[in-house]
Amino acid sequence: MWNGIIENFGEAVAVILFVIGFANLLLQKNLIKKIIGLNFMDTGTYLFLAEKGYIQGRIAPIIVDGVQDASLYINPIPSGLVLTGIVVSVSVTALMLSLTIRLYQRYHTLNMDEISTILKKEEN
Repeated sequence: MWNGIIENFGEAVAVILFVIGFANLLLQKNLIKKIIGLNFMDTGTYLFLAEKGYIQGRIAPIIVDGVQDASLYINPIPSGLVLTGIVVSVSVTALMLSLTIRLYQRYHTLNMDEISTILKKEEN
């Protein structure tokens, strides 16, 4: 059992990060903590993709010295997905933080339960 975990250490860490972020997203009431949890989930996903795309003994897919044999290079697609995902998650985080600021300015709290209580009172 431990041998498999040691061989797949990066994937195990990625799953642990994802689970920590998911639990944080579900259990926390504070909006900032929820955003941090989502970022943990993103990081776990990117680590998992990077681990799956890396092949021991191979190099980055940049043609050097005219060597064009594909078996010497890693797959560039997971790396491209990770870079694209990082850009998207930074943008989403910025949007979530700006919306959180607006919510705080309006309701003077970041607690989701208090915000929903205030909204229910406003409806009546």
